[in-house]
Amino acid sequence: MKLEFASSARSTVGLEWEIMLADPATGDLVGRAPELLAALEAESAEERHTVTGELLTNTIEVTSGIGDSVAHAVDDIANAITAVRAATDPAGVELLSAGSHPFAQWYDQQVTDKSRYHTLIERTQWWGRNMMIWGIHVHIGVEDQRKVFPIINALAGFLPHLQSLAASSPFWAGERTGYASNRALVFQQLPTAGLPWPLHDWSQYESYLDDMVRTGVMADATEVRWDIRPAPRWGTIEVRACDGLSTLPELASVAALVQVLVEDFSRQLDEGKTLPELPAWFHRENKWRAARYGLEARVIVDAAGTQRPVREHLAETLEALTPTAVELGCGREFGGIATILDGGASYARQLAVADAAGGDLSAVVQHLIREFRSGPESSTEEPQPVP
Repeated sequence: MKLEFASSARSTVGLEWEIMLADPATGDLVGRAPELLAALEAESAEERHTVTGELLTNTIEVTSGIGDSVAHAVDDIANAITAVRAATDPAGVELLSAGSHPFAQWYDQQVTDKSRYHTLIERTQWWGRNMMIWGIHVHIGVEDQRKVFPIINALAGFLPHLQSLAASSPFWAGERTGYASNRALVFQQLPTAGLPWPLHDWSQYESYLDDMVRTGVMADATEVRWDIRPAPRWGTIEVRACDGLSTLPELASVAALVQVLVEDFSRQLDEGKTLPELPAWFHRENKWRAARYGLEARVIVDAAGTQRPVREHLAETLEALTPTAVELGCGREFGGIATILDGGASYARQLAVADAAGGDLSAVVQHLIREFRSGPESSTEEPQPVP
């Protein structure tokens, strides 16, 4: 199967953010996307951003245009959120973002009436119906198809770092899971989801797709749901491993880290260097550790099996790559990674609110609603009273 990789400007940025719709009083999910989307989709037709539906009717997804910087793409997302609020506020619907909803139940949710979603549910059954998960996707432009898989394989070594920073699903269907990102382990139950296969060039990817289509596993390349995947239509590498970020500043910071890493790896290839790779079994272990422990994880950072606290390794990465971030114009957003390390990722803030509220998960939802409007609340601060 021959598959073209579209022409794309190097290190451009595209963002996708899946957002929950909730009742402002109870905090429970509401399946009201279909009634809101007709107008929102029409209004965004002439804008750089888009507003669309997702698998479940309790979700709206906003996407940016092609940004020449992180700030450019984030501005698109901010404009999209403003447009969504213009519809949801009068309708009495609140917005929030996390990898999972703290207490909603899968059997109360409705699947969006589109054939591809019905086909997915028919095939995946209980696991598909349980996909009450929300994430962010970061696209970075790559100008040369030959760079795609070397960069993907090197970037996979930083998946636990990204996953830890974005971890925001410590609760599932009303239970405290003990995981920072329960979403990470739920999502990989879908066919073709999870860690990417260790392919080394585009022809191997085409062979993989041919095998998958020929054996009926998937219809086309859009059904590859890896944690990092090529996006041939856009000419990008797409990182899909992250839980839904709870705030816009955190989305910007994680996007900046992805952009800087891809650009750094691209420069190394330009210099004729061979990019580092970890064995597949280390990637598998790292994913589990990041899902379980979040920013408290110890991760494997090289093929020799060296283990480092993910916080420590992130701090070193920030120091080493800040000049690249400045050159790309995302120094401010890149510096926000340190803010997450200092203030705690969303999973830690949610757990702190739950503990302070005696385990009341409705308080966690209200906390997430506030954060989505106003920005992150430090996990060391006393939670605000529930409205």
